[in-house]
Parts: sequence; C-alpha cells; structure tokens
Amino acid sequence: MNISEKILAASSGRDEVKPNDIVEARVEMAMVNEMTGPLAIQTFEKIGTEKVWDRQRIVLVQDHQVPADTVKSAELHKIMRAFAKEQAIPLLYDIGSGGVCHQVMVEKGHVRPGELVVGADSHSCMYGALGAFATGIGSTEMASVFATGKLWLRVPSSIRINIAGAFQKFVTPKDLILRIVGQVGADGAIYKSIEFTGPAINKIPVSGRLTMCNMTVEMGAKTGIIQPDRTTLDYIRDHASGPFKVVRSDEDATYEETMEFNIDNLEPQVACPHSVDNVKPAKDIQGVEIDQAFIGSCTNGRPEDLELAAEMLKGRRIKEGVRLLVTPASQEVYLEALKRGLLEVFVNAGAYVCNPTCGACFGGHMGLLAAGEVCISSSNRNFQGRMGSPESDVYLASPATVAASALAGEIVDPRHFMGA
Repeated sequence: MNISEKILAASSGRDEVKPNDIVEARVEMAMVNEMTGPLAIQTFEKIGTEKVWDRQRIVLVQDHQVPADTVKSAELHKIMRAFAKEQAIPLLYDIGSGGVCHQVMVEKGHVRPGELVVGADSHSCMYGALGAFATGIGSTEMASVFATGKLWLRVPSSIRINIAGAFQKFVTPKDLILRIVGQVGADGAIYKSIEFTGPAINKIPVSGRLTMCNMTVEMGAKTGIIQPDRTTLDYIRDHASGPFKVVRSDEDATYEETMEFNIDNLEPQVACPHSVDNVKPAKDIQGVEIDQAFIGSCTNGRPEDLELAAEMLKGRRIKEGVRLLVTPASQEVYLEALKRGLLEVFVNAGAYVCNPTCGACFGGHMGLLAAGEVCISSSNRNFQGRMGSPESDVYLASPATVAASALAGEIVDPRHFMGA
C-alpha cells in the first residue's frame, strides 16, 4: 500500500484497504474556523449529543474576518467562543492568539505523521506535508465528527509525482506547484491523493512542502502528502508532542499514475485569470500593469516567504500607484518577521503590513479590488471575484515574483528584475 492507504487502513482498524473502499475512519484532530464552525456547531446541537467526542482533539480558530468587521462576523466569533466555553474546549485560538487556521494547525503541533486530520476548510490538505492524511470536509460532516470522532471516507486512488533537480535563484516551490497544477488541470486529480516524492523533495524545507500540499486541492485532489523524512521529524520535534507513527509507502505500492518533473530549468510561473490552471511563465506575461500586490495567506505567509520578499524589497520603494499588502500567516510568524527586521523592510518599501488573517486572500474585509483593477497575489486562488469585484483580475505567483512586480508596477520575472 502507499502512505495514504496505510493511514486510512490504520485509522479504520483494517489490515488493508484499496482505492474506492468505503471506510469508517477514526479522526485524530478536527479544525473549524469562524466561517465554517458556526454551521458545524448548529448542526451538532441538532444531533442531540450533549458532549463532543473529545474536547482535546477539536481546534477552533478565528481567522477569516478578524478583527470583526461587521456585526454578522462578530456574531460568528461569539458562537465559536460560546461553544468552546460550553464544551470546555481548550484549543480556541481567538484574535491575537493564533492566525490563519492552517498555519496554526502545524506550528502549534496539532498535526503529526500517520494521523487522519480533517478541517472544515478546503486547504486543510496542507497538513499532508507532515506525513498525515489531511483533507477538507463540509460543516455538516464536521458536526458528525464532533459527535462521534469518526468519518466515512472513500479511499482515493493515488498519483505519484516525482520531483528531480534543483531550483534556480528566485524560483520556488510555489512556482513548482503552479507548474504542476497547470499541467494536471483544475479537474485532473478529482478525489485523488497526490503523493510528492523524489530527490528534490528532500531538499525542500517544510514551508515549501506546505505550499505544495496546500494547492493540491486546486487540482481537485482529496489530499496532498509527502512521506516523512529527517526534515519532517525535526519540524515535528520542534512543534508537536505526543506519540505518533511514521508511515511510508511500500516499495511496491500501487499508483494510478506516476508523473515526472525536473526543476533544473523551471522558471517563475504565474496563474492567470480566472483559473489556477491557466499557468504561464512569468516572462510570457511581463508588462501586465498591476494596481495591487499581496504577500501572505496559508500558502505563502511563512517566515521563509517573507524573507524572500524582503530580499527583493530591501532598499527599494514599490512603484507609485501600486498597493502592497503583507500579511504574516500567524502571530508567531509576525513576531519572527519583527525580530528579523522584515516588517521594517516592508514598511520602508511602502507596503502595508496587516494583522494575521485570511481577509485579503478571500476578499473578506481588507484589500478588496475595484472593477478593472489587477492584483498579483501569493495566495492560492484567482477565481472571478475572489478578491473583490467580479470585474477585477487576480494573478497568482511566488512571493519573489509578487515583490518584484510591486517594484516594477507590472508583472515581471523576478530573476530578470534582480539581474539573476
């Protein structure tokens, strides 16, 4: 069996599973945010179960519209706080204590290798970077998890993606996953498990692995996953506690398909409006003027991402007429960026540093685009109207490409901009 099949077999008490089997699996950790949690809570209350299955295994995060920007969002926050108090759930990350839910899950140690982790948010597949089977589920499904700690799942077939080679300067894991999404297509891996393997993966830090697994859902995948190695275990030791079992694919594991990618000659990539799989090399669309640039989100809001952008921006000013928003993915990331002097670099460059939130990424309550405006973003989706007006355009790229474009006032290949 491959790693996904092994985890689902263990979680459902079976010796073996195969693609399309239906299993009733035991959930290790479950996460909701204030956009999906209130419906899960209301549905849980209708079930009639008085207590959640395990108050230590439920994580509640306020992250999308924080601080509350409307009375409605304030009410959603209130529902989350009341549920945490009623059920004595200790893992409530309220405003000022957490950040973007997916970053909170990994940096606070709520994800361990070999576990089944679910979140009521589609990008929960990000946690697979740590060797867990992680997937997004609906709010009503989450209500049943709250009540029983279990979930029906169909075992997905798996696509193995082997990565070889080494990145050039200012070419990143974000460029790689955009390239992969562009080739596979937005519906090319529906309900599949995407397993990243190969010699290049071992050289990618956890931050880059999180970016890659985060965006597997943009191909329709059920999960993205990477087998644990020394890099994974070092990260787990620094962030998590408690026992876990390292799970790896068998050498003779079966895959629906194996794809090969070599990154030696990979160039900076950009996903063009209005689909994540509409991917082109940055050099092919140079000259597209921008009004706004955004660096952050659960995809690219970690210290390594901010460091890369700051390297591009240090000692420079963004183009007049361009707005640059920078959102660290969590309070921890914010503090780390402060210690490294990155926030000073951003402010001196003319950027606006925001509090940790999903706000700008999903067009919630900051950085919205007006009709006819163009944004280049380090986030994960560029659907029509994603960041504001349905008549605006969103391009997706790496933090390096976003920062370089903010300086130029138009989309550019960051290697050319820096003379690399």
